[in-house]
Amino acid sequence: MTEQKPTVVLVHGAFAESASWYGVVERLQARHVDVVAAANPLRGLTSDAAYVRDVVAGIGGPVVLAGHSYGGMVITEAAAGNAAVTGLVYVCAFAPEHGESALQLSAKFPGSTLGQTLTAHPVATGGNEFFIRPDAFHHQFAADVAPAESALMAATQRPVTEAALTAGLATKTPAWRSIPSWFVFSDQDLNIPVALHRYMAERANAKGVREVAGGSHALTVSDPAAVAAAILDAVDGSAA
Repeated sequence: MTEQKPTVVLVHGAFAESASWYGVVERLQARHVDVVAAANPLRGLTSDAAYVRDVVAGIGGPVVLAGHSYGGMVITEAAAGNAAVTGLVYVCAFAPEHGESALQLSAKFPGSTLGQTLTAHPVATGGNEFFIRPDAFHHQFAADVAPAESALMAATQRPVTEAALTAGLATKTPAWRSIPSWFVFSDQDLNIPVALHRYMAERANAKGVREVAGGSHALTVSDPAAVAAAILDAVDGSAA
């Protein structure tokens, strides 16, 4: 716990980019909360987490980390053993245990239809990276977002490497075991089944859980108020 109000660092996931946090940033700034939307490289879990650790170190004070989707994998790794991180917020996100990967977790409960919407391209550094097909993006990722905005999101989506999605959490003790966590997720998430969200929140002994009825995976865009409220809970809870 700290008396200094933490800065919020937002970490987007696969098939998104930092602009997906705009509505959340606007609401946090209106509450005079310092916030940074980091550009998650989406190249590999270890290197992505190292980058986020660099962002946290550059802030030089307490931080609440919020991750969306695969960003939950990244913040769990980045926060491990990091005394600067005072709270974790999982936004339609993976909260892995040691050794668990995003791909492995997504198959733990039935309901994810992401795999059938993906297309793969080889990358020069080896392996493949994945995109969501533009014709499938609205239904799969952002069904409760206006079609015109969803089309923009599809065109600006950032691909993720297969290596990032198949890498297990390296740290022996996941950060949510020692750092307070809050979860906000949608019950119509087609990427990460709601049963998995509930399971991970319970496993993490979350301090707060918000379930949004009818929401898609793109909750940061479709319901930024719910996401900001969860983050503000974490800011207040970790600064108390």
